Amino acid sequence: MSIWRVILSIICPPLAVLDKGCGSILITFLLWLCGWVPGVIAALVILNNPER
Repeated sequence: MSIWRVILSIICPPLAVLDKGCGSILITFLLWLCGWVPGVIAALVILNNPER
């Protein structure tokens, strides 16, 4: 995970997970709509997942 991805996940979480698949984008976007903090946490968790 690069520093640019971390910065992007803080600014706009759905953009940080664009290459992780449609489900990840949808989950992150919905959490981001519910609040900024849940969206950021979801994006960082998805980016730190070693299986993807």
